[in-house]
Amino acid sequence: MDNLQPVMAYVNTAFVPFDDAKVHIEDRGFQFADGVYEVVACFGGAFLDLKPHLQRLQRSCEAINVPLPKPLPELEALVQEAYDLNPFSDAMVYLQVTRGVAPRSHLVSYNLTPTLVITVRDLPLPSKEKIKAGLKGITLQDIRWKHCEIKSIALLASVMGKQEAGRRGVDEAFWLDEVGHVLEGCATNILAIIDGALVTHPLDHQVLGGITRDMAIAVAKEAGIKVEEREWKLDEAGLTEILMSSTTNAVMPICEMNGKPVGDGLPGEVGQKIRTLMITKIDGLRPNPSL
Repeated sequence: MDNLQPVMAYVNTAFVPFDDAKVHIEDRGFQFADGVYEVVACFGGAFLDLKPHLQRLQRSCEAINVPLPKPLPELEALVQEAYDLNPFSDAMVYLQVTRGVAPRSHLVSYNLTPTLVITVRDLPLPSKEKIKAGLKGITLQDIRWKHCEIKSIALLASVMGKQEAGRRGVDEAFWLDEVGHVLEGCATNILAIIDGALVTHPLDHQVLGGITRDMAIAVAKEAGIKVEEREWKLDEAGLTEILMSSTTNAVMPICEMNGKPVGDGLPGEVGQKIRTLMITKIDGLRPNPSL
């Protein structure tokens, strides 16, 4: 698996060799970040929540008034074909839809043909060391736009946040609103265990409705763990664990935040239970567990 590279990509109407895949210089995704995207995980040939991801892509397209380039069943078939044409067992499939190609202008016709790109890469899974020790995070004041429920390709704020996290030697940066409520990470959702309950910010314009977040909530409820979707802060009494969720990580414990231990500084019991339940579901998709 090591050193395998993408072989084929889909651009607009056809699969082409990855190294030959190109879009027009005046594509509005390049000029304005005028587009949306999705990332779907595939484990040994079985996709995790493919339909919900594609439905979210459809909602993102509708939110920016860009027609979905293909009906959902055709997109599903293209995602499968993209996976089949590339050499990875565990993979992440990236879909990007932009408004299309036009001379550079903020005001543009709504009759453009959207650009559709699909690429496939190896799925980076967390190491056993990271799972055992947990991750480190920092918090930053939220500088993003006010429609984070749209999975936009305009990710400069998140890039800046990730760069700051890297500069400080931690794994992820998490956004705080103006009064200190914890929102989400640069590329993740964030959840906490407070008085034994799983707590996460409610869905609104400040957070993305994460598919893996939904899975974490579902398995917690199945396990009898109380779930609260509400605003919360890092200094709440009773906070013992912090988790982050994403397509590539399932849920992972955050054991240090802003240089201070979370709880006792080790992965907590409730978070480990939720992760185990999620991994069991994921491993049920394929014969050879690897998470």
